[in-house]
Amino acid sequence: MRIVLFGYQTWGHDLLTKLLASRHEVVLLVTHPDGDDPYEGIWNDHVGELAREHGIPVVEREIPNDDELAARIREADADVAVAINWRRWIAPEIFSIPRLGTLNTHDALLPKYAGFAPLNWALVNGEPEVGITAHLMSAGLDQGDVVGQASVEVGPTDTTADLFHKTLALFGPLTLESLEKMESGDYTPIPQDLSQASFFHKRTDEENRIDWSWPAEELERLVRAQTDPYPNAFTHRGTERIGILEASVSRQVYGGTGGRIFYREGDGVAIVAGPQPHKGLNRGLVIQRLRTPDGTVMTGAEYFTRMGGYLTPYPVG
Repeated sequence: MRIVLFGYQTWGHDLLTKLLASRHEVVLLVTHPDGDDPYEGIWNDHVGELAREHGIPVVEREIPNDDELAARIREADADVAVAINWRRWIAPEIFSIPRLGTLNTHDALLPKYAGFAPLNWALVNGEPEVGITAHLMSAGLDQGDVVGQASVEVGPTDTTADLFHKTLALFGPLTLESLEKMESGDYTPIPQDLSQASFFHKRTDEENRIDWSWPAEELERLVRAQTDPYPNAFTHRGTERIGILEASVSRQVYGGTGGRIFYREGDGVAIVAGPQPHKGLNRGLVIQRLRTPDGTVMTGAEYFTRMGGYLTPYPVG
């Protein structure tokens, strides 16, 4: 089939690689211009460069809803469009131009985790599995009928980087399988149960700020969700902002005030955490590795040479 690809970053690059090796023909690439969002610099293999190397015309759009782009897609005479890691809404006037419409592959098990940063949010929330969904694009963002899904388990020490690599391997096979279904016409798309839908916004610095009233189990997942290469979960010791690279749930239960720098456990230091910490019912968060403002990576025991004092969400002093 003749395909128009809406693709961006490593997701788009990987899928274009798979499509180039298939019997299908990519006749046009639509991609976003380079942005300054910190998340856009993380998995940033350049799909536009790959397309140009193979003689595929490339169009850059932040919002792909103009008449000129519509004309380019019509001229490409595409059977289908495929969208992957596309950051903006595509209007029906655009996604309905190809004969079979547009297939979107989203890195979540829809209808849950529509929107942005689904892997990070799913890990923070303790989901037992993550995956991807291939669905027909509709007027509602990430709400179209499902053509296929694939999933992987979330391991007890997985980071978002681990989940990225696990799910990236699913995109090519599922997309090609879904294209086969669409070409044959021998399939029935499954409507999403939108009563179960959840829609998440982009992660920013605010989502990475540690709130010591969270249970330690949730804070440990937050750290794994935002460990390198993502912007780290962070807290403050006085005026100094420290990024948390590795943490665990304490062996002991600690009581007192949330954020208290309290007790050494191995190479880490336990911080009082959780709701109503004065009751002494919660485990703490053991900070095992951290990064100081000058970029130095230290163990918790190396950084916290004395117990006492508090870690706070915002600078104090």
